[in-house]
Order: sequence, then C-alpha cells, then structure tokens
Amino acid sequence: MNAPPSIRSRLAWGAFLVLLTFLAVAGWAVRQAYADGIRSQHFARLQTTIYLLMAGAELDSAGGLVMPKSLAEPRLSLPASGLYASINNLNKGQSWQSPSTLGTDPPFQRSQVTGQWQFDAVNATPAQGDDHVASGSAFLAAAYAVKWAVNDQVASLVFSVLEDKVEFDRELATFERTLWSWLVATGLLMLITQTLVLRWGLMPLGQMALEIRQIETGAQTRIEASYPVELAGLGDNLNLLIDQQRARQTRYKDALDDLAHSLKTPLAAMRASLAQPDELAAAVSQQVSRMDDIVRHQLGRAGASGVTRFAPHLTVAPLLNRICDTMAKVYVDKELSFVIDCPPELTWRVDEGDAFEILGNLLDNAAKWAVHEVCLRIWLDEDAMCMRVTDDGPGFADPQARLARGVRMDESVPGHGIGLTVVNDLVASYLGELKISNRLTGGAQIEIVLPKT
Repeated sequence: MNAPPSIRSRLAWGAFLVLLTFLAVAGWAVRQAYADGIRSQHFARLQTTIYLLMAGAELDSAGGLVMPKSLAEPRLSLPASGLYASINNLNKGQSWQSPSTLGTDPPFQRSQVTGQWQFDAVNATPAQGDDHVASGSAFLAAAYAVKWAVNDQVASLVFSVLEDKVEFDRELATFERTLWSWLVATGLLMLITQTLVLRWGLMPLGQMALEIRQIETGAQTRIEASYPVELAGLGDNLNLLIDQQRARQTRYKDALDDLAHSLKTPLAAMRASLAQPDELAAAVSQQVSRMDDIVRHQLGRAGASGVTRFAPHLTVAPLLNRICDTMAKVYVDKELSFVIDCPPELTWRVDEGDAFEILGNLLDNAAKWAVHEVCLRIWLDEDAMCMRVTDDGPGFADPQARLARGVRMDESVPGHGIGLTVVNDLVASYLGELKISNRLTGGAQIEIVLPKT
C-alpha cells in the first residue's frame, strides 16, 4: 500500500492548482475586458467616420447623392488602406464607395433600419476575396441608416464603414503576450515565495518529527523545544505520555522489587515451620494469607493507570452505588448504615478501575472498623474532586505512621494497612493528596483531593 502524500506536497500542489486557476481566470477576464475596450474604441472611430461622411453628403436637384472629391478622413482616399466606406441611396438605387475600395469588394451593409446603429464583426466571403481583401478576411463594421432631406429632396441613405480587423488583432495579440508574460512571471514568483513560506511554516513539524526520532533512538528523553500554539498542546501531551510510560515502568519495577523483598519473610517463616509438623498447617495458612495481601497490594500499585488527559469522564455515582451494594452484602452481619453524599451528575477524568480500587478500599477499611455507620461525601472544589470517608469506629492509634515511607507491607496488619497504602499509591499516581486523621467525635477520617488533569 502506497504511503499517502506528505503534508508539504499536498499544500504545494493544492496551492499550485489554486494559483494556476486564479491566474487563468484573471488573465481571461483581463483579456476580455481589454478586448472589449479596444473594440469599443475602434467602433467609436468608425462611428466618427460615418459622421464625417454625413457632413460631406449632399443631394442634387434630382435627389441623387453627391460626395466631395476630397474626404475628411485621408485613409478613405488611399486604396487598400484598410478603411472602407459605402453610402447606398435606396430611393435611387445609387451606391457610392470610397476610393480606398479600389480593386476590392468589401462586405458593406446594404440595408439598415432607419435611425439605428449597427456594430459588428463581419467576414469577407470567398467570392469577394481579391488581392487586397483576402478570402475570409475579417472586418469591424459600423452602419447607420437615415432619412436625408436637402431642400425639397428626401433620400434614404445607408452609411456603412469597414475597418480591416488586422490592426485590432495585432493590438490584442500584443496585449496578450504582455499580459501572459507578466502573469507567468508573477505566478513563478508567487510559487517560489509560497514554497519558502510553506517551508518556514512547516518547519516546526519537521523539528518535532526530529525530536521524536531522537527520543526513539534515546538521544533525548522528552520534547524540549518551544513550538507554536497549534503544536504546543501536542508537545505537552507527548511529554505526558512519555512521563506516564516511564512512571508505569518504574511502578512495575518497584512493585516487582518490593514483591520479591516482601515475600522473603513469609517464605522464611514457612520454611522454618517445616521443623514443627504440628504447627505447619496453621503457619502455612497464616503466611499464605499474608502473601495474598502482599501480592494484591503490589499488583494494585503496578496496575494503577495514573493521571491521564485521555481517560473519558467517569460518572462517579453509579460506580459508588455498586460498591456500597457490595459492602452491604459483605458486612451484612454488622448491619451497617452507609450514608452517601455524591451529586448524581458529578463526573471526573479518572480510570474506572482506579476509581473502583480507591473507593472500594476506603469503604472496605471503614466498614471493617465501623460500629454502626460509614459516611462518604464526594464534591467538586474549584479544579479538584474531593472525597471524605468517616466511620464511628475506634479511629487510628497513630494516623501519621500509617503512610510513612519505608514501612514494609509485610508488616501491615489486617484492617487499614494494605488497603490504605494501595489507595495512597493510586492517589499519588494522580498527583493527588491523601490525609488521615481522627474525628473529634470519635472514629477515623480520610480525605482525598484529586486535582484536575
């Protein structure tokens, strides 16, 4: 499967096609506007020529057309000059042509509606071609019909003027060469400029890709450069993923080291009990229970997802209700009352397994020591989710010692020990804070604050 084109090539080709289309449309529009402009100028000159012919036209006593020998437009007196004129006297069937038509037969307009102007481009027919007006030659034509009255004589005259289209085509061709030359030069300059701008604009992407390759090869440990705002979030998230991966690897390593170290004591105790067969069964049962707690704790530490920006928001209340139902069944003989205060719409970005582990351990530890009641309150405070669990049991003998660094898990007694240490590790993986204290009215109190990620 072929790799898709790069972003650079997509942008370059897209910009090239847009620029090519724009220049083509702009060039065509400018060319049309210029052609219309010079065509109008030529028609205006032909109209002026007709006015000059009208100024010199006279009627004799019989109503015939009389034209002066010398015309106001010199080109009309020069054979094959490219400017030709004709006047038709429809009443007398009389036709006059300018001396410039000598040896030619241009396609004059022979009839026209009186009082209307007609401007058009016409072609000479093959039968009308000769040495000066070649077959298929094109002309710009202007015609005007008028009722001409002199004294008592009235005649219907049709004035027709033709101009060879060669001059018009030459002007248009010259303009087109200049126009397209400038447009091509401008397009090349814009493409070069655009390529440089694209290279400069995409440089941060290339730099980030280089840093990622450096991280893959181990040359650096994280994204270090500063990037534009569009890439800054991506860089931060990549660094967060890298930190999470390293933290997870560290947790796995630490958990395995602690597990191996913690299992030495139970194994040594079971080995020692081999010399006392009468106590072997009880010793094995006791040490297996301790090993089960140790393994559960270390697996909980290693499996913690930890803080992440990509976890979906979890609705806490349904999960909490499931845990409370389970606790009520486990401690049914104590007939405990679970008082829960959690808004039903409260959501938080936390892994469901981690939330289950935290809330489950908190309620389990509280239920073990409670006499009648366990209370749990969860609320949002600015950019953090807060939890408070209380019970009406004996409380902690030494709250600070429960989470002190260096306390070995195989020395923990059943009750608050292993469960709270698991919770503390999970809370720490979310950059949160756990506080242990005793209530003034008696019983234990545990508070957790999880900051927004």
